[in-house]
Amino acid sequence: MPRRLLIVLATFSLLLSACSHAPRPWLLTDVRGHLPDLRFHLINDLGQPVTGASYRGKAVLLYFGYTHCPDVCPTTLAHLTVVLQNLGPLAQRVRVLFVSVDPKRDTPALLRAYTSAFGPHIIGLTGTPDAIARVAKRYRVAYSYGKPDATGNYVVNHSAAIFIFDPQGRARLLATEHDSVAQLTHDLHLLLTEPNA
Repeated sequence: MPRRLLIVLATFSLLLSACSHAPRPWLLTDVRGHLPDLRFHLINDLGQPVTGASYRGKAVLLYFGYTHCPDVCPTTLAHLTVVLQNLGPLAQRVRVLFVSVDPKRDTPALLRAYTSAFGPHIIGLTGTPDAIARVAKRYRVAYSYGKPDATGNYVVNHSAAIFIFDPQGRARLLATEHDSVAQLTHDLHLLLTEPNA
């Protein structure tokens, strides 16, 4: 075989090898290396202290909101419930952590009642205002409180991103309210079927 043909075949083989290690076709925003790993110290909706390490072995979707939210929070959690249903048995390896930015009103019991309406894989988290502020700052989440009305009710304006961590607790993907159920399902399926996932 001529030497030139051997060189061409070797080059072609290297190119095929490189293609097999191409980046995965994520539909959501890949944030690997841009956001910190999953870390926090909060209280779950059973009143128990939990940390990011409590959810190792599960893919985690971290979302900040509050139970009195009139629209974005229930819509987002409803969408995530459909995503979990779409994943079938893989949903057993996913947890949605709903961090309340309204600890004054969102007691563990209220969070439990709220999240259980969406499904068993959704867990409410609360804590002291300082503890919540630290977690929010870690993931660049903004929130602010509106002025109470005559009955004492108020709105909490908050970021609506969904932070997705792999089973090792590494930040991998970012979803927004504009991303579809199909996109979330697609990327979570990819994440959960990675080697060593």
